[in-house]
Amino acid sequence: MTIIDTHAHLYDLLDAETALRDSAAAGVSDVVALSVDAASAQRHFEFRTCPQVHLAIGLHPGNIKADEVDACFSFFRDVLQKDPHGCVAIGEIGLDFWYKWVRQDDAKKNEQRAAFAAQLGLAREFDLPAVIHCRGAWRECLDMTVAAGVRKAVFHWYSGPVDVLKNILDAGFLISGAVALEYSPDSRRAVECAPLDRILIETDTPVRGTTPKDVWRTLKALCAIKALDEDKALAAVNANARLFFNI
Repeated sequence: MTIIDTHAHLYDLLDAETALRDSAAAGVSDVVALSVDAASAQRHFEFRTCPQVHLAIGLHPGNIKADEVDACFSFFRDVLQKDPHGCVAIGEIGLDFWYKWVRQDDAKKNEQRAAFAAQLGLAREFDLPAVIHCRGAWRECLDMTVAAGVRKAVFHWYSGPVDVLKNILDAGFLISGAVALEYSPDSRRAVECAPLDRILIETDTPVRGTTPKDVWRTLKALCAIKALDEDKALAAVNANARLFFNI
């Protein structure tokens, strides 16, 4: 039995090589490595010799620096043009209006909106899925994604309102659950409401000390919430991941 971790930040691990070896030994066949800026994307290129690692490039809303945005996007475009099949998604991108320095600052919100819109444009242009971070801006993230004409999107670690979740599903998009399914009422409610064929599982490594092998914990929590047989759920979420990321 093997499993896929659809969302990990390998650049943020002290010893990513060991974590990947341990995860492979634990049955993790594939890991999607999400970047948050140009530097983390470049760090992930070091793991491209590992066949189970698939790269996603993006500028996270919490990592926006106004004087670096243009260079960052230029780098992303260069990567995509040189190797169109070298990345499996644009991410992690989106909006986060819960940050203290953003809540009451319209200029910061507009910076996020501009960065998100530009990267949705890349996803549309290169026909890649978008991996979306949407804390405190769930409805706006959905509206912008639909308006951009993005074909495939996953709302990462979704914990927002159920009415927005229903609209996400109606739009044909997916959500993902992380190890937080063990304890977060909002995350648990989301996967309870979503059909199995619209769910991806992940770790968001290294959140709470996780590595990709902890995706087994996410699977077990998902099965407990939805009263699913583990083998059936595993086959479904792996198939979802392979179809979504084309891996």
